[in-house]
Amino acid sequence: MKKSFQSIALLSIVLMSVVACSKSSTTTVLPVTALLVKDIPADTVVGLSAQGVPITNGKYTFYSLEKNALVSNTDSASTKWDIAFMSTRILTNGGTSGVGQGGAFVYTGLFDDLKTIPTDSVFKTDNAPTAYAITTGSGKGWYTYDQLTSLITPLAGRVLVIRTASGKYAKMEITCYYKGGVTLPASATDMEKLTKQRYYTFRFAYQPNGTKTF
Repeated sequence: MKKSFQSIALLSIVLMSVVACSKSSTTTVLPVTALLVKDIPADTVVGLSAQGVPITNGKYTFYSLEKNALVSNTDSASTKWDIAFMSTRILTNGGTSGVGQGGAFVYTGLFDDLKTIPTDSVFKTDNAPTAYAITTGSGKGWYTYDQLTSLITPLAGRVLVIRTASGKYAKMEITCYYKGGVTLPASATDMEKLTKQRYYTFRFAYQPNGTKTF
């Protein structure tokens, strides 16, 4: 009788372990899909001049990676946004720029190859005006500036790894800085540059479960 009881108890433990493993394996795996976002203004456009040049009010454009949506300027002091754009500068919602847990670093490599954020990665936070999590300046962060043509070109093999306002993670690749998502040729006129620049096209993948795996 004692032996039978021990066998039943052992069987129960094994079954409980199997059920627990099954539950954990089904609840932790979440697919992450890369999304393309096009023509996000690099600052708030309030109108157009007679020549069609965008007129801005000098304010940042705020964006939520979690919601995949623009966020109103009135919510700048909240955790509703994750990144913000002003010209070629990109803020994260943390440090001197926001009240969230935001941070970032620039990863050298291919967007599709970045499956897991390396364990030795260091997320920086904004410390305006001296430094930003996403490094500013030609050749230092995500873009180069050609002084001869005045064109901004995203650097190949640069991925922005973002820690969001809520402490979750996303990877982001900027593909164009011009309206329509088409990089202007070197022969573009000054008017074409003025009317089409300062619009971001990028793709990103956001991991909602808080892990560092995409």
